[in-house]
Amino acid sequence: MCRHLAYLGPEEPLGRLLVEPPHALYRQSWAPRRQRYGTVNADGFGIGWYADGDPAPARYRRAGPIWADLSFADLARVVRSRALLAAVRDATLAGADAEAAAAPYAAEGRLFSHNGAVTGWPGSLEPLAGTLPASALLSMEARNDSAFVWALVLARLRGGDTEGQALADTVLDVAEAAPGSRLNLLLTDGATIAATAWGDTLWYLAEPGLSTVVASEPYDDDPRWQEVPDRTLLVASRADVLLTPLKDQSPDAASAPLEETGT
Repeated sequence: MCRHLAYLGPEEPLGRLLVEPPHALYRQSWAPRRQRYGTVNADGFGIGWYADGDPAPARYRRAGPIWADLSFADLARVVRSRALLAAVRDATLAGADAEAAAAPYAAEGRLFSHNGAVTGWPGSLEPLAGTLPASALLSMEARNDSAFVWALVLARLRGGDTEGQALADTVLDVAEAAPGSRLNLLLTDGATIAATAWGDTLWYLAEPGLSTVVASEPYDDDPRWQEVPDRTLLVASRADVLLTPLKDQSPDAASAPLEETGT
């Protein structure tokens, strides 16, 4: 169910991160090496990136497979960025909501992607829908589980949570309401990356002080790639990466702040 990647670092052409590596996200759309569910990610793709001096990211999204978009190669060759988030999609319901359902979703300077699926959607999350204002539900970009999870995350961010806390609490709430869900979430504001490993693979490649890549799977065979353990929150900047185990939900854990540990 999808592959995604986020990058922070020196300015690079999009293609150098998404197309040129031997196992880049582009290739992962038809030949992922570590994907646990599904085999082809042909139900849409998207790239969001930040331009210097503009806090609002640009997005390029399509409903079809990335390899069939003849314009993408030109765009990836000339567009450069210091921060991006990209995804290729394997939809639970192919064609549903078309381009609108392709990650990354965006709001208030942030980009978001979900690799996974919510079990029992949509009925399983009806109790959580009641925690959101009507405006949040009406403004969802698509009608799928990923867009709803993004609405939950965004509500927490607007309430003052940090990116890491918003992802962690959302994953725990959704996992409690819909056991068996796969909830690998990826979020960036252009300066930091937050991600969760919950049911599928997640890796990172860090050059401290220079760059950080967080991805569903490595795009090359560099031995410095590190796998993130399942049920873990990752919070990264260009300087460091912090990993925090995610505990099952409990009355005390629901309100307790996350305690992050370094790696």
